[in-house]
Amino acid sequence: MFAAYAARISPDDPLSGLELGELPEPEAAPGWSTVTVKAASLNHHDLWSLRGVGLPESALPMILGCDGAGVDEDGNEVVLYPVVGLSGHGVGPKEPRTILTEKYQGTFAEKTKVPTWNLLPKPKELSFEEAACLGTSWLTAYRMLFTKGGVRPGQTVLVQGAGGGVATAVIALAKAAGVRVWVTSRDEAKGERAVAMGADAWFPSGARLPERVDAVMETVGAATWAHSVKSLKPGGTLVISGATSGPNPPAELTRIFFLELRVVGATMGTKDELADLLALCANTGLRPTIDATYALSDAREAFARMEKGDVFGKLVLRP
Repeated sequence: MFAAYAARISPDDPLSGLELGELPEPEAAPGWSTVTVKAASLNHHDLWSLRGVGLPESALPMILGCDGAGVDEDGNEVVLYPVVGLSGHGVGPKEPRTILTEKYQGTFAEKTKVPTWNLLPKPKELSFEEAACLGTSWLTAYRMLFTKGGVRPGQTVLVQGAGGGVATAVIALAKAAGVRVWVTSRDEAKGERAVAMGADAWFPSGARLPERVDAVMETVGAATWAHSVKSLKPGGTLVISGATSGPNPPAELTRIFFLELRVVGATMGTKDELADLLALCANTGLRPTIDATYALSDAREAFARMEKGDVFGKLVLRP
């Protein structure tokens, strides 16, 4: 079967390790299901995998792709929950949590295999492309806002960086929940697009805000950390789920303890949260922003765009 996979690890030139070509189809296993992939979406996790973060060379070749939607052996339209090892289903109760492509083959292929427990019914209201966007960035955004951030209608949230998959998901979900949303961006066009999709205002990165906010959704890391901390009200919450610009900013400890700020980490979400997210999108008409859809054979172009940062929303691959 045709697949996009990591053949080599290169921290400095990740795309040099990306290969497109034929690999064996997944073999049947008790407690697992084979899914014919109809759509899969890219995440920064795929680039980090090519750099060797969370992916040892001993696991190569590794089919990339955390997220996907397709059809199982019985003809059911399904969405893949990408976290393996939380439940024991199909893998045993002592297996530590991993995300697809860290230990098990991913979704950038004509077929993939996951524990049957990891499949959720695809709502008929969602296309395969839309459903394939929800399992990682949108699920993370949902958990950041509501589970970890405790954001309530009427509050104000700052989203650092306007164009990424998690950021655009946070904007859409927050607006659907009646939250005022401010975003930052170095790119005026991306800031204006964020406003067009529902953000209440955008500001240049690092700009002083009209007032402090209840919560900050942070995925950028070192480049925006100080601004995130300084933008919070006393007692506010900073939720972080990524550090694309670097993981080691100055900690701003004095401000954090003096203003009694909360710093909370978020990684992915639970299967129940993904089910809730799917239902929310199906029932309200909320949909992920899809920047572009590519044939799987054009995956290298999609990866290059993500590495460059020239993306607003999600990039989708179709086998």
